[in-house]
Amino acid sequence: METNILVVDDLKGMRVTLGGILEDEGHNVVLAENGYQAIEAAKQTSFGLIFMDIKMPGINGVQTFREVKKINPQAAVIMMTAYSVEDLVREALEEGAYAVVYKPFDIENIVNIIESALRKTLILVVDDSFADRETLKNILEERGHKIVTASTGAEALARVKEKRFDIIFLDVRLPDIDGAQLFEQVKALDSEVAVIMMTGYSEEELVRRAISHGAYTCIYKPFNVDKILALVGEISRRRGR
Repeated sequence: METNILVVDDLKGMRVTLGGILEDEGHNVVLAENGYQAIEAAKQTSFGLIFMDIKMPGINGVQTFREVKKINPQAAVIMMTAYSVEDLVREALEEGAYAVVYKPFDIENIVNIIESALRKTLILVVDDSFADRETLKNILEERGHKIVTASTGAEALARVKEKRFDIIFLDVRLPDIDGAQLFEQVKALDSEVAVIMMTGYSEEELVRRAISHGAYTCIYKPFNVDKILALVGEISRRRGR
């Protein structure tokens, strides 16, 4: 699949080499030699994937990453480094960078990372509370996932019949059906989907019932953002995404 890819590296040889590899794979590639050029490029083009050198003159890769993600939040950003810059690497990953690759490049590894990054995780959020639904949707969309929402059990079932989801966040309490019953109906339609139950109440029986029938886990409101992102990452890795 043809994708717009931005390669940011102050070393001409590195950016031209990687750009050539990516063009050979059939992608549209834009090259930038520093963070300022990268920010301007992001204003002009919507990128699906960005390769960003961590250590650059002017503004470093992590600072550039922050600015580019404000402009192009859906892009998967892969940080690159030839140095031991563990603090910057950790900072980038904590802020949502998709992966880190080390120079000299392992071409096969890069191709695999690209394929994985471009296969976005499709997630269904089922909650009758508009505020909770939108909060979770925004959290997940900022990390590049594709989100569909539903406010009732009937709407959720219709969505599951239309699409194959990787993960479903399912509220235990819904206006037309309890979450445990809906979970069983969803699993009958798609036995492979990972379902994460959500509750703001003490609903131990419903939660226990869903988990005993194969729900992945239960999270509690108000949402713990780090826990949610860790769960999605864990499930996506297990499924090879």
